Amino acid sequence: QVQLVESGGGSIQAGGSLRLSCAVSGYRDSNYRMGWFRQAPGKEREGVAVIYIPVRTTYYADSVKGRFTISQDNAKKMFYLQMNSLKPEDTSMYICAIDTTWGAPGTMFDPERYDYWGQGTQVTVSS
Repeated sequence: QVQLVESGGGSIQAGGSLRLSCAVSGYRDSNYRMGWFRQAPGKEREGVAVIYIPVRTTYYADSVKGRFTISQDNAKKMFYLQMNSLKPEDTSMYICAIDTTWGAPGTMFDPERYDYWGQGTQVTVSS
């Protein structure tokens, strides 16, 4: 059974940093992509960062480019989202997900493409 468990969320003032973690268990394929998404109340789920495994190519939404960094520790089966220079508009539930294929170009931020999801961790940024 595949499980994704996020941690590292919390409340922080604008300008601060947080590192989110996603622990993956039960998944053993070697070619896939992993994404971090976020969803605020009343809003659609949006992709913020994606990493392709095993090549480790990364992509970011324009709203977080230059501030967020996605990474992987393969030995620990962990993924991370380093978030710097946080803004109040980054307030959201952050959720990690795995797409079991690399998918077509341009679909990396489409939540419908992803097969496994965590429960999410809340990030609240105050001004």
